Amino acid sequence: MEILLRYLHFVSIFVIAGALLAEAFMLKATMTRHELRKILWIDSAYGMAALTVLAAGLTLWLGGFGKPADFYTGNWVFHAKLSLFLILGLLSVYPTRFFLRHRNGADTDVIEIPRRLVMLVRMELAFLLAIPFLATLMARGIGY
Repeated sequence: MEILLRYLHFVSIFVIAGALLAEAFMLKATMTRHELRKILWIDSAYGMAALTVLAAGLTLWLGGFGKPADFYTGNWVFHAKLSLFLILGLLSVYPTRFFLRHRNGADTDVIEIPRRLVMLVRMELAFLLAIPFLATLMARGIGY
């Protein structure tokens, strides 16, 4: 069970990274509603993967698999990693709401993409890059 949870956790992280990169590369100043719907599908995969990462991670932490819960609970690096993950989730709210709000209408309608949305997606990528670094530190026992 532990191996399956770790695998699910790991694969979901790859889905998050891929989805964020796809969003970042696909976003442009103006987009058709059809293009926006494609990003919405990618954003949905991102959301599902984030929930899976969170569920698997919490199960690994509190479920008694692998390292004892104290290893994580008493580790400031783990809390920094978890905080960054939660910040990622908060940063993704505005883009998701924007995509949902503009999904209905003719495929050829042109939608102006706010610069703030593009900046938030880029910020998400920056925070996402920091999480594996913190995970590496944590795996080496730093912060415990």
